Amino acid sequence: MTTDRELLAVALEEARRGRTEGGIPIGAALFAADGTLLGRGHNRRVQDGDPSMHGETSAFRNAGRQRSYRGTTMVTTLSPCWFCSGLVRQFGISRVVVGEAQTFQGGQDWLAENGVEVVILDDAECIAMMTDFIAEYPELWNEDIGVDEAAGPGAPG
Repeated sequence: MTTDRELLAVALEEARRGRTEGGIPIGAALFAADGTLLGRGHNRRVQDGDPSMHGETSAFRNAGRQRSYRGTTMVTTLSPCWFCSGLVRQFGISRVVVGEAQTFQGGQDWLAENGVEVVILDDAECIAMMTDFIAEYPELWNEDIGVDEAAGPGAPG
């Protein structure tokens, strides 16, 4: 049986890949109920110039069409934003394993309130990766999470 930390290792590998490509270090992977890897990916907003290419959407797209997503687990290095939380709910993904939710909390509570099992690992590497990235590239981070700096601190974009 594969542990959640072993599943997270796949998402972490993707996050590191995204960072080395000059992008935002968020990785994700979608697993079947039996632990089979269906798809993996990382945030490619910068690399592709595509604002919808978050880590979770990349993994979801790379998994290809599935007959059902019931029983699947989305593993992500960072708590999913509202966009990616909507994807989880829209397609009935059963579980979300979150590497860290200290730097960003997204829609994790909403997912849990609506029947999705949410596991937060508080992984030290995930926390350090995002903390370092946010300190080095605050403008890019704010763009990624939809904060419009011209509208003032904390204003959604």
